[in-house]
Amino acid sequence: MSTTPVIEVDRLNLTYGDFHAVRDLSFEVRPGELYALLGTNGAGKTSTLEVIEGHRRSTSGTVRVFGHRPDDRQTVRPRMGVMLQESGFSPDLTVRESVGLIGRLTARTDDVDRVLDLVDLTSRARRKVSLLSGGEKRRLDFATAVYGTPELIVLDEPTTGLDIQSRDAVWATVDRLRENGATIVLTTHYLEEAQQRADRIGLMHHGTLHREGTVAELTRTLPAVIRFTLPAPAPAPAPALPLPAAVDVDGKVVVETFALQNDLHILLRWAQDHAVELQGLEAGPTRLDDVFRAINN
Repeated sequence: MSTTPVIEVDRLNLTYGDFHAVRDLSFEVRPGELYALLGTNGAGKTSTLEVIEGHRRSTSGTVRVFGHRPDDRQTVRPRMGVMLQESGFSPDLTVRESVGLIGRLTARTDDVDRVLDLVDLTSRARRKVSLLSGGEKRRLDFATAVYGTPELIVLDEPTTGLDIQSRDAVWATVDRLRENGATIVLTTHYLEEAQQRADRIGLMHHGTLHREGTVAELTRTLPAVIRFTLPAPAPAPAPALPLPAAVDVDGKVVVETFALQNDLHILLRWAQDHAVELQGLEAGPTRLDDVFRAINN
């Protein structure tokens, strides 16, 4: 597989009048990886994707997709599938007609029946878009993105409005596409999806790339947490425990540590030596949502 980045963003700036939506943003997406671009509403994710997709011109900076300008549609569009937050299909077209139309517009070839089966819309093929449920419309959006098995697929909030079964089906399809070499760019508010599936994550805040790395690299920047409740009466943890400890608003003792295994061993030994039951004991590494909250605090 080529090592040339599929997407290269170099010092991208995008302004709307006096509002600076994206500031000196630089990152790249490598072939075959799933790159998650995350951030709160207004962080600049959608604006960035719109430039990558060729739907919006940048104010300054350079963006390349497969080595070409994104607005070189004849070269780029046949190799890229896009699932927008809202697709805007014509309500009078049927599901089959909508999928076929995307094929003609993007110059990608595929079997419409195969794609409808892939997203579980075969039984809705002749139904007009206006009569679809919200979840069915999202599956139709997904169908148009994966039509023709493009090399690059941009998924903007792909599972919003889907039930658990449909979400699982979407991700099973994405997994198969990745096995065939597809590169995926994802935005999602379901952070557990990014934590479980992303090879690398870029965290945007106020239009800038605040942090970037694998889940492990990002979560290592914050301490792991041990939580428990002491029965009353019990020895006070601060004098007896050689660990920094605090009590949260719920009355739980909280230990933050960058050496989870070692400090958990010390805590359990202390509890055994003092015959203290650590009620509701919880211990685990920092999660991606903790990193996300730290950025936005």
